[in-house]
Amino acid sequence: MSTVAFHTLGCKVNHYETEAIWQLFKQEGYEKVEFEQTADVYVINTCTVTNTGDKKSRQVIRRAIRKNPDAVICVTGCYAQTSPAEVMAIPGVDIVVGTQDRSKMLGYIDQYKKERQPINAVGNIMKSRVYEELDVPSFTDRTRASLKIQEGCNNFCTFCIIPWARGLMRSRDPQEVVRQAQQLVHAGYKEIVLTGIHTGGYGEDLKDYSLARLLEDLEKVEGLKRLRISSIEASQLTDEVIAVIGKSSKVVRHMHIPLQSGSDTVLKRMRRKYTMAAYEERIEKLKQALPRLAITSDVIVGFPGETEEEFQETYDFIAKHKFSELHVFPYSMRTGTPAARMTDQIDEAIKNERVHRLIELSNQLAKEYASSFENEVLEVIPEERDKDNPESGLFVGYTDNYLKVKLEADETMIGKLVRVKIKEAGYPYNRGEFVRVLEDYKQIV
Repeated sequence: MSTVAFHTLGCKVNHYETEAIWQLFKQEGYEKVEFEQTADVYVINTCTVTNTGDKKSRQVIRRAIRKNPDAVICVTGCYAQTSPAEVMAIPGVDIVVGTQDRSKMLGYIDQYKKERQPINAVGNIMKSRVYEELDVPSFTDRTRASLKIQEGCNNFCTFCIIPWARGLMRSRDPQEVVRQAQQLVHAGYKEIVLTGIHTGGYGEDLKDYSLARLLEDLEKVEGLKRLRISSIEASQLTDEVIAVIGKSSKVVRHMHIPLQSGSDTVLKRMRRKYTMAAYEERIEKLKQALPRLAITSDVIVGFPGETEEEFQETYDFIAKHKFSELHVFPYSMRTGTPAARMTDQIDEAIKNERVHRLIELSNQLAKEYASSFENEVLEVIPEERDKDNPESGLFVGYTDNYLKVKLEADETMIGKLVRVKIKEAGYPYNRGEFVRVLEDYKQIV
């Protein structure tokens, strides 16, 4: 029996696609082994969002080649898509597939075994107009299932290479989305996370269909308890989407709404398509529909030309709107993007100082948000044993509004909905006390 090992760099979409590629190998009778072991085939799913992503991808590729010089080395993903020649130039790389045609990978492996000639199968992603169907009936290591609903992005923000790695917006066929959601629920998942490259843009390329319609159709999926949207732009939170979310019994009280900057002048240089007034108006409307909503966000600090005043605008906006958690990134030059050619790059020391200030604010806001739920009973899906203290009998899971909770539980509760009282709020963890399992519990409307 042939063996295959996988290594995934980068985002949730890449992890989803690695699972899909594994399904293809599994159907051909392959056995999966750990990446550190000797395998017949290594598949490296690469990231290119930063220059560091490229570098890490190259390191992992070389590691696989050293592990087993006789193995077939397949490189796929975003770095493979944007720089196929660079990847092909690494001695030992046999097959390069970009961010489409992954279903042909096994055919390329057979071809390589016969001909022993390296294969560059990367096509022009900008010409791709059809969503590539990749089925993932279940996941190897999660209690939350991801469901990819769209591919590509039309935004071309000045800091971002991703449209060149993923192509333009393509939405998945709604029937396929609903079918796979049902399949995931049958496989035992209670929570599904809708994911994509520009998830909230779902439906923009479809006739007579939209994200709001998809959410309504997923509402009908029998047995699904929670629906989470991995990320959505403020402009995509239309009145229609907000109305559907407000009525839904499944969409959770947590939205990840990328901000990137809280300053209109910086947003303009980033080529983000909203103003702070528009962003504010959307999230206020959303909070009316979903009281006590957790809003998490991404922020880039030290974008070229960012003044102390512009940074302060970002800081003040976040403090005012009490985001429940931030992912803070220092701006990192990505070769090939307009922002990397801007002349007024910010000094690293200033960037780091601003990053630390925002992380401190984020920690404080996260604690404040969590503490407002102290002594309340919330629903948690336990995911795994507490890694920090495996002997403690504690398990870690998330509430619908994305509070991370440690509670005493047992293996049988993993992946189930459990009622938990928040005894001690904190960040990054809250201490919870088990109340009861809700397995046969029906939502009371």
